[in-house]
Amino acid sequence: MTTRISYSLLFRAAIATLIAFAPLVARAQSTPLTMNSATVSIAGTSNIHEFTATAKDVRMTRLAIASGVGPAAILDNPAAVEAFEIVVRAASLTSPKDGLDKNMHKALKVTEYPDIVFRLKKLDGKGAALKAIGVLKIAAVEKEVTFDVKAVATAAALTITGEVSVLMPDYGIAPPKAMMGMLKTDPKIVVKFETVFAAPTTF
Repeated sequence: MTTRISYSLLFRAAIATLIAFAPLVARAQSTPLTMNSATVSIAGTSNIHEFTATAKDVRMTRLAIASGVGPAAILDNPAAVEAFEIVVRAASLTSPKDGLDKNMHKALKVTEYPDIVFRLKKLDGKGAALKAIGVLKIAAVEKEVTFDVKAVATAAALTITGEVSVLMPDYGIAPPKAMMGMLKTDPKIVVKFETVFAAPTTF
């Protein structure tokens, strides 16, 4: 009798555990959006000319979206984006300006800190105009940033664009110099991005 009671209790406990964890299992099985493409660039000025640089190596390392939420629904429910992280290979930033890359990579300390990382903490707003709050990590220094983003959604894709201004000294970066110090870079740069996400066939 004791053995039967023990097996019965164990069976009931197992069923209760499965019921309790069912929502988590369902969430884990949901398929999030996938990143089709991403472009990240920086723009700045110096006492001689403006400059830009574009990253060629951009990858999404984390994305979690509430189960059952499609691209268009995210615009009305941005909180459905529960986690998002993107990594830019700092050494992949290249500029059309001659000689800029070497100084830029040195300033960014790409050998010691190869990745620039943005981790979303919260997405606010409603509709096409949203506000992102997250942590930007450059040269191993993390700072919270807040910036506006624009979103365009279709049944098949979601495109997010935006830009954020940062000060290089805030991240322990000395503004690059060149030409024996004659060229001096403004400490403020603007980071621009565009990401295109594809929707899964089912949610």
